[in-house]
Amino acid sequence: MSYVHCETLEFLPDVEDDPKTGLHIVGRGGFPNSGGVLECDAAIMEGITGRFGAVAALRGVGAPVRVARRVMDRSPHSLLVGEGAVAFAREQGFTIEPNDNMLSAHSAKAYQEFLEQKQSVSGHDTLGLIALDNMGNITVGVSTSGAPFKSPGRVGDSPLPGCGLYAEHMVGAAAATGDGDKIMCHCPSFHAVQLMKQGSSPNMACYTVLDDIIRRTAPDKCFEIGLIALNVKGEVGAASSVEFPYTFWIQGKDYVETSTQLPNSTEMEGTEKCDTCTVK
Repeated sequence: MSYVHCETLEFLPDVEDDPKTGLHIVGRGGFPNSGGVLECDAAIMEGITGRFGAVAALRGVGAPVRVARRVMDRSPHSLLVGEGAVAFAREQGFTIEPNDNMLSAHSAKAYQEFLEQKQSVSGHDTLGLIALDNMGNITVGVSTSGAPFKSPGRVGDSPLPGCGLYAEHMVGAAAATGDGDKIMCHCPSFHAVQLMKQGSSPNMACYTVLDDIIRRTAPDKCFEIGLIALNVKGEVGAASSVEFPYTFWIQGKDYVETSTQLPNSTEMEGTEKCDTCTVK
């Protein structure tokens, strides 16, 4: 088990299991599905070994990435879903909480408004964390409560290797956020890592992947997608079809740098804007 792997897992649950930081995004306090039940997806991938563990449509656990880690460490499988994921979590000693404990006052109110108006809200937020240690070991973890008021059992890109996340030893790692139903058709995290393997910087890898997706997507069918990447040199990159923030921190530094990634291609020549993203 690498040091960076453990460090990754120590940060993600701090956000997952807090209804204030998890609001709209991941874990406890996130938006429930159309039946009022909070279902979460999470995954982790370790670059040095290529090991992967994930859970999807997991109910009753405030820090699903910890269950994903147990899947990787203690299960013969790589991905467990729904009742199977819940049963595994229970076997591993996790407390399965009632759904009311998983919702915040805000998410419960939002669900009631959804029932009254039958209109969903926009947003496909995911928490992604890439960590690199001084030995070059890299790990990536992601967690999400998925699309607001989604159909029960719906799973997005986050817990799928190559889609929501990917890591490769001596190369780097990437993580995605956005409309998971569409992101999973393009495997952006895998492609970004492969571009870095071929010599691209993380920033160029992210831009190349996003530009390719945008070129292959009709302007009237643009969708939300953001991509971050980190290589083993410690270089960071990001690209997106919508504005989104990401944070960069180096151990030993007394500051945290937060950047806001603007829509992909806005700094390139000859661009046209559509309602959702920017296309060349």
